[in-house]
Amino acid sequence: MTVTTPQPRMTIPTPSPRPRAKAEAEDADWLELTESVREAGQYPTRAEAERVTRIVLSALGGHVTGDERVALAQALPREAGRVIASQIPATHPLTAREFVDSVATRIEGSTPATARWDVSSVLSALSTHIGESLTTRVLDQLPPGYALLFGRADLAPTA
Repeated sequence: MTVTTPQPRMTIPTPSPRPRAKAEAEDADWLELTESVREAGQYPTRAEAERVTRIVLSALGGHVTGDERVALAQALPREAGRVIASQIPATHPLTAREFVDSVATRIEGSTPATARWDVSSVLSALSTHIGESLTTRVLDQLPPGYALLFGRADLAPTA
């Protein structure tokens, strides 16, 4: 005859809600950014604004390098930061016009005029999200002409 002794009941702790809350906050930041893009670009849906945001950020990600790239990725919502950080650095910096043209090739049915609208909608919302200081650092790294795309005056220094 086998005798078993009762074992104390073990309770399994419930998972902490913190990771979920953090993920929800990150999702909310991404939604806030894409909603800003939707409003700036007057896109009919958030899905369209999100698509354009991803395309423009992926194009920008190859042109921002070094400390500014790291700072930009950290200042953005996690999803946007991943898009920036996942890009291979460009071997040749594009002028602002070339940048807009490269975005036009990534968006089906886009023209240079609509691509400029898309780029400006995303980059002006991005500028608002990351603040003046980081926007200035990013612009200092890019060729002349990008300031207008970020919603800033493109002032040439005087001699």
